[in-house]
Amino acid sequence: MFGSKKKEEVSTNGKFSLQKTSPNGLNSLVAGATLEGNVTAESDFRIDGHFKGNLICKAKVIVGPSGVFDGDMKAENAVIEGMVIGKIQIFSTLEVKETGIVNGDVATENLIIANGAKFNVTCSMNQARIIKK
Repeated sequence: MFGSKKKEEVSTNGKFSLQKTSPNGLNSLVAGATLEGNVTAESDFRIDGHFKGNLICKAKVIVGPSGVFDGDMKAENAVIEGMVIGKIQIFSTLEVKETGIVNGDVATENLIIANGAKFNVTCSMNQARIIKK
């Protein structure tokens, strides 16, 4: 499903075969879509809809301007343009854009907050790598 490195194809004999896909793919939850649950992704994950649950991403999470994330997030990098509520653990850089709203607990190595962003959190810096272990 999301972030899978394999793709199912139907062969001529009617059976499924698995084929590898690019590891640089983009997972996306489009505007108007709602997802509730737990997701683990190897590649970038973009949220323009509403995601409630837990997300572990070994790459970058992008919460677009219409995106809402409510839950626990662990990612290498994140760019927030929409709303994030919960516990966020970013192992490299968290960037909150002008339209971004973040409420909750944050642990990150590097932090960029644009003028106009709303950042209502308890924040720990240089702790994300320690927590990751």
